[in-house]
This record gives sequence, C-alpha cells and structure tokens, in this order.
Amino acid sequence: MKKVALSVLLAGSLAFGLAANDAEASTHKVKQGESLWTISQSTNVSVANLKKWNNLKSDQIKPNQVLVTSKKSTSASAGKTGTYKTKHNVNIRSGAGTNHKIVTLAKKGTSVKVIGEKKVGKEVWYKVSVNGKNGWALSTLLTKGTVSKQSSSNVAFADKVIDQAMSLRGIPYRFGGTTVNGFDCSGFVQYAFKKSGKLVPRDTLGQFAASKKVASPKPGDLVFFQNTYRKGISHVGIYLGNNKFIHAGGKKSQVTSLSDRYWKSKFHSFKRL
Repeated sequence: MKKVALSVLLAGSLAFGLAANDAEASTHKVKQGESLWTISQSTNVSVANLKKWNNLKSDQIKPNQVLVTSKKSTSASAGKTGTYKTKHNVNIRSGAGTNHKIVTLAKKGTSVKVIGEKKVGKEVWYKVSVNGKNGWALSTLLTKGTVSKQSSSNVAFADKVIDQAMSLRGIPYRFGGTTVNGFDCSGFVQYAFKKSGKLVPRDTLGQFAASKKVASPKPGDLVFFQNTYRKGISHVGIYLGNNKFIHAGGKKSQVTSLSDRYWKSKFHSFKRL
C-alpha cells in the first residue's frame, strides 16, 4: 500500500513538473500522433489561442512543426521575418543577448531564416533558424542584400575590421588604453585596424584628419562625435550598418545605436580611412 501511495505521489509530482515546464515553455514541437487538442491539454493553452498565435487556418498540424505556446513568445517572435545572410562569422545564441550560451556558429555568408525579433535594451535581436537549429543573432550582423557596393578588397578589409572590433566587446574602458587590458575610443579603433592590417593614427583628432567625409556610410567607416568630454571632435567609433556603431565608450567596448539620445546629440560625421 505504501508503495502504491509513493508511486502515485511521484507520478503526481512528475505530472506537475511536466505541466510547469510546459507552461514555461514558449514553443512546442509537434510529435507524431499529437493534435491541437492534445497539445492544448498538455500546455494549458486553448485551441483557439494556439491557432491564433500560430496563424493556423485549420486544425491540421504536422510532426516536427514548432508551435508558439505563450503570449510572451508571440511578442518575441512577431515582427521581422525573411531570409537574411550573415555579414561575418556570427555566434547564434540560445537567447537574445551575449550572456546566453552559443548554440551554433553561422559562418560569413550563411543564409539564415529570420522568424522573429526582440528588443533587448537598445539592441534588436533576431530569432533565426540556421544549421538545423533555432537561436538568436544580433540584427546588425545580418543583412538582406549585399553588404556594400565597394570593391571586393575594400569589403573584405571592412569585414576584417568589424570582425576584430566585435571580438573586443566587453573589454573595460580605460582612458589612454590601447590594449585588450582596456581601451579608450581611439585606442579601440587603432587596435581593430592594426589587427586587420592597417596602421592608423593613435588619437581621435589624428584619425579625423586622416579620413575623408562620406555622405553614405558603409560598414567599417568611422563615426565621429563632438563635445563629449571636451569641445570639438572628441569621440570615435566604427560604423556597423543598420544605424549601429561599436566603440569603447561608457564602461566597456560595446555596440550602440546612433538613435541613442546622448550619441545622437553629439554626432558629427561619418568618415572613411
């Protein structure tokens, strides 16, 4: 009798655990023999909502089909869709943010299917399907069309610069810093270009003087700001495209939007080395 009671208790606990996990899950992969009704029972989501959230016009579903099972996942998965290509080697992560583990690596030029988007702070992340797996990628690392109309050699060099710069994210800001122990803005730019095979001036004013102004920026160009900690040209970053730039600013090297209120008010110009 005690064994039966214990078995019932364990089964009940297991069922409760499964129900809790299902309730927390944002998607459900359809198994052979399942129907919308059985999925509705296991996820505690009505058939009507399953159809609504997944744009289903009938009750027919197929094995291995992935269904959205919560409003939360719907908001994260709504919006941007389509086929994109990676501008660089891109780490596809389990969640929207660099703090999540890497699911797979999508090499430069890989086609990925964007199935949703989510804003995390000031960054936009795309939910993607690639290499048979689903994950998240920073939107600025993907493109719908060609990266630019520059010559292939210029594009290749710009890609190197951006790859180098992106690999330096998270390194602490240090005034006067020029190494991976810490960067200031111009030290960050100089390091990324040097590692890509091009020597550039050390300070912001030198980089400003050595570059030429462009009206239509391309990834790899420099973006300059004025009147930050001093009057005149005082800050520099590397343009990534999609209104984003990467720089050593604040507490660390990071990607920032040009729509950011502070940086928008300090923007001066785009220039090309």
